[in-house]
Amino acid sequence: MMKPRIKICGLTREEDVQAAVEAGADAIGLVFYPPSPRYVSVQTAAELTRAAPPFVTIVGLFVNADPKQVNETLANVPIHLLQFHGDEDESYCRQFARPYMKAARVKPGLDLVQYAAGFPSAQAILLDAYAEGYGGSGQVFDWTLIPPALDKPIILSGGLDAGNVSEAIGRVRPAAVDVSSGVEASKGIKDAEKIRAFVAAVRAAGLMPTD
Repeated sequence: MMKPRIKICGLTREEDVQAAVEAGADAIGLVFYPPSPRYVSVQTAAELTRAAPPFVTIVGLFVNADPKQVNETLANVPIHLLQFHGDEDESYCRQFARPYMKAARVKPGLDLVQYAAGFPSAQAILLDAYAEGYGGSGQVFDWTLIPPALDKPIILSGGLDAGNVSEAIGRVRPAAVDVSSGVEASKGIKDAEKIRAFVAAVRAAGLMPTD
């Protein structure tokens, strides 16, 4: 049996945080990348985290941020786990003395084993589809590009929704799944029913025996 953990990312409203928590999400993601339609200010993020109960992990997503911005955010928002989605190197990521995961934008030719080896201090590697811009693409990538020899827990992202997450879990066996656009009514606005359906699909897939 496998029970992947669930992260709902790109939350911008208190009611969406509540919907994610009530559905059974293990983690919520807050985006601190200004170009993103899901961006939240430090003040808004601090307000949103008040809606999250204990034992729900708060994840802060950054893209090539000035370290001062990250430290200011950490001083004002109770973030448990950092997520770096840009071109940050390992020394940058570990300077904040906070657990982190590093995103890889997957495309043919990217050596994921070598990539993961470049972040020995990371808690996990998040795999997302390659896109020209930074942040999530909302697209599914070719899961066969994931090598079986990755020496890090995998967080699977990229175009997941209630309709395909069961297949994704069965094929990739990730430690966790991460969804944003797949549970939205519009960019930055979540749909409570889609969140419930996604969580239910993950939980059902987690009851299936592994090979």
